[in-house]
Amino acid sequence: MTDNATPIATLLEKAEIYSNSTIELFKLNAIDKTADVVSSLASRFAIFTMVALSLITVNIGFALWVGKLLGDSFYGFFVIGGFYAVLAMLLHVFRHQWIKYPISNSLIKQMLKQKIIAI
Repeated sequence: MTDNATPIATLLEKAEIYSNSTIELFKLNAIDKTADVVSSLASRFAIFTMVALSLITVNIGFALWVGKLLGDSFYGFFVIGGFYAVLAMLLHVFRHQWIKYPISNSLIKQMLKQKIIAI
């Protein structure tokens, strides 16, 4: 049995197979990157939540202790509140340098990270 397909038809068929494979590879790479970023964000969020709950508990205890030293418990909460107000102002001033750029760079680095696949 002989193959009656012309070379152009064969070439077009192989080009179609190649383009379908390329699109499928692009989809799989996009899924991989998305899963990597989402899982990383989820784990960081879980850690952030635990640290935040711990800090809230420690801050309440510290505010009560400072209030006891100052003579009334609400003084301690004012001191702690003032400390966080100053910290919030510093974060607002340096938000790009301390928060935006590091997070952007981390996300870009994760998105551009190449996985080595051994065949």
